[in-house]
Amino acid sequence: MHEWFQISNIEQIDSPALVIYPERITANIESAKNIVGDASKLRPHVKTNKMEEVCRLMLQAGISKFKCATIAEAEMTALAGSPDILLAYQPVGPKINRFIQLIKAYPKSRFSCLTDDPDNASVINDLCQKENVVSDVFIDLNVGMNRTGIHPGKAFDLAKTIQSLKNLRLVGLHGYDGHIHEQDPVQRQNEADLSYAVMENVFKEVQPLFPHPLRMVTGGTPTFLIHARRTNCECSPGTFVFWDWGYKHQYPDMPFEYAALVICRIISIIDKQHVCVDLGHKSVAAESPLPRVYFLNAPEIKPVAQSEEHLVLEVPAGNTYSIGQVFYGIPRHICPTIALYEKAFVIEDGRMSETWDVIARNRYINF
Repeated sequence: MHEWFQISNIEQIDSPALVIYPERITANIESAKNIVGDASKLRPHVKTNKMEEVCRLMLQAGISKFKCATIAEAEMTALAGSPDILLAYQPVGPKINRFIQLIKAYPKSRFSCLTDDPDNASVINDLCQKENVVSDVFIDLNVGMNRTGIHPGKAFDLAKTIQSLKNLRLVGLHGYDGHIHEQDPVQRQNEADLSYAVMENVFKEVQPLFPHPLRMVTGGTPTFLIHARRTNCECSPGTFVFWDWGYKHQYPDMPFEYAALVICRIISIIDKQHVCVDLGHKSVAAESPLPRVYFLNAPEIKPVAQSEEHLVLEVPAGNTYSIGQVFYGIPRHICPTIALYEKAFVIEDGRMSETWDVIARNRYINF
């Protein structure tokens, strides 16, 4: 039986390699749209896919707003033709000038960034003034992640500061609730509701300061289903576009399917119960404990040791595995795995048809 992931011309793909399936990507995009009911409520995070072509698939599906973490991701999204790009990061140091150069170089895209500090907001404003640029900004709120974001109690004063700065325009609030990982949907909703309430209270304080409507951007993939039911926020899932083993099994209530795999081959048979494949730390995200990858065509094998270029697998006694045999792997965490590859092999109708550059794995494109 031919499985969906099998590649008929696999001999044309050296390993380790990243392979992606556009039909499944498109299906995941449609699932996300169906969940929110209106594509204007989506602001997908492109840090997962890092590919201009994937952004174009989302644009073709009617999604026009995006979120990113790096200047390169922002530029990639502009190259794809997005009209609205949020750099979900507070630029500091040289990154501020790089951000301003993006604004000037891509006038068809409207860029915004985060800020959580009045002094840095003033620095951004002064540099924008020198370049004759007005930048949109979102106030980044700490809604429980304890990573970035201003304390909610100080957000009103920051909004007043931004109001006084001529080259910054406050367009909304941003609050990432990535600390919420509850598997149980009810518990997850309770935590997401608490986090969102913090954001909503700040919104009620800040909105009267401005004549234009402010927006709220919140949530990652784990809280996506919850925030999708709200009427006054934009949802920013990222992993949904490719999906991975971690989220598939942590959140079985979500409808997304695997759309990106890593392939590897047996390069050595160690003994009757151990083989070695060419899938080291440099080929699959290594921040999690083993197993970091699960094999669709060999679910019985178990990763037991890994180094930079090698992965040792424990295999059942009496196996018939041989040198060169191909395994199709699902990473536990797809986002940092994508960043390990310069290109992805595109699989259509069971065959490798072309390659797409993982252009935003680099820190620089043009700026």
